Amino acid sequence: MNAKELSEKLLYRKKSVYQRKTEQDVDNAFAYAKGYAAYLDAAKTEREAVSASIAMAEKQGFLPYTFGMPLKAGDKYYYNNRDKNLYLFVIGSDPIECGIRISAAHIDSPRLDLKACPLYEDSGMSFFKTHYYGGIRKYQWVATPLALHGVIVKADGTVLNVCVGEDEADPVFYINDLLPHLGHETDKKPLGEAIPGEKLNILIGSRPYGDGTESESIKLGTLALLHEKYGITEEDFLSAELSIVPALKARDIGFDRSLIGAYGHDDRVCAYPALTAILNESAPKNTLMCVLADKEETGSEGNTGMKSALLPDLITEIAKALGGNPAVVRANSKCLSADVSCAFDPNFADAFEKRNTPLLSCGVVLTKYTGSRGKSSTNDAGAEYIGWLRRVMDEAGVVWQTGELGKVDGGGGGTVAKYIAGHNIETVDLGVPVISMHAPCEVVSKVDVYETYLAFSAFLRA
Repeated sequence: MNAKELSEKLLYRKKSVYQRKTEQDVDNAFAYAKGYAAYLDAAKTEREAVSASIAMAEKQGFLPYTFGMPLKAGDKYYYNNRDKNLYLFVIGSDPIECGIRISAAHIDSPRLDLKACPLYEDSGMSFFKTHYYGGIRKYQWVATPLALHGVIVKADGTVLNVCVGEDEADPVFYINDLLPHLGHETDKKPLGEAIPGEKLNILIGSRPYGDGTESESIKLGTLALLHEKYGITEEDFLSAELSIVPALKARDIGFDRSLIGAYGHDDRVCAYPALTAILNESAPKNTLMCVLADKEETGSEGNTGMKSALLPDLITEIAKALGGNPAVVRANSKCLSADVSCAFDPNFADAFEKRNTPLLSCGVVLTKYTGSRGKSSTNDAGAEYIGWLRRVMDEAGVVWQTGELGKVDGGGGGTVAKYIAGHNIETVDLGVPVISMHAPCEVVSKVDVYETYLAFSAFLRA
């Protein structure tokens, strides 16, 4: 055996999807990306993602589930948890104690939330006060068009859906930045300090009500417009969930259109493949579940995050309805914690350890552990489970790679994996590599998105 043959046999080298798949495969990936881009534009908040996902599920015959319903093989249900967290499941033909195949992604993304008393005026302008949600680089959010999404719940219980800034005819919103002529002192500050959180104030108007002689006439002018359109008063902001997100549609990036630039790839770029994979399964042998979770960006707390008891509660309900022991079901279940990884960026090479960082267009990323520094706050998946998943993906022809989130002492991050694994469920992270993660516009490769869908499909069928 010559050196070339031996190296092909023994050495591990990452190859791009373009090297390993056919032109037809690439065409399929580009076609799949069109549906994903449409999903992104329709689902900029977790509420919108739940609504869009339910619409897709109902077209495939999924029905709403309530606790205590009888279940049988072939049943397809979804459980809508407070419009911000969604569970979908399909009952398989195998005994339930064989376990459930679970894919779990999150549908919240970093953004700016309005404070409870957001509206004020100052120096001829009206503004909204915000409190940022999740990990953002604050300087990235200034001097860019922004949109307002969310709900207002009035005192009588009326729920008003709000979306301003997405239609071509809509106004957009804005965060002021300092002109460079006067920014010399600001330029000396570290990036993380140059724009404090309390300066992320949203510019929303400048026209006073009437002749402008009344106190707070600009604020009053804004409230008059909101009252005319929504019938609300300033007090109604106290029971509202309103978020500021980029007023940006998903767009192809590059002359070859191989990349997608959009807000919210983290983590809807994993949610969409996980969702479409389960929607395309009609008579599985395994019982399947897809979880679209809220609050991951802030620690998975609350009754719509993965720290809640809802996942084990649902597994218990399913097990009991099918005559199984819930503890046995959990012990035999397998989960893909569907979350993104960073992609190696040569413009910031010092932040990464290249040998163990995912590369763009080299397929879906299998991440054995996340966390920070000494593997703090992570689920470190077992080698046996990794070995099983290797075989599943290789046999299905999925292009995949491994990866870590930057250098060992460089920072790090977590996912929902550890919360699911805490229920005695085999769990590992798997998802799409992302450029500029958590930025208002992130970038992914179309072929990586499609390989992620293929990976979920292979997992559900294994």
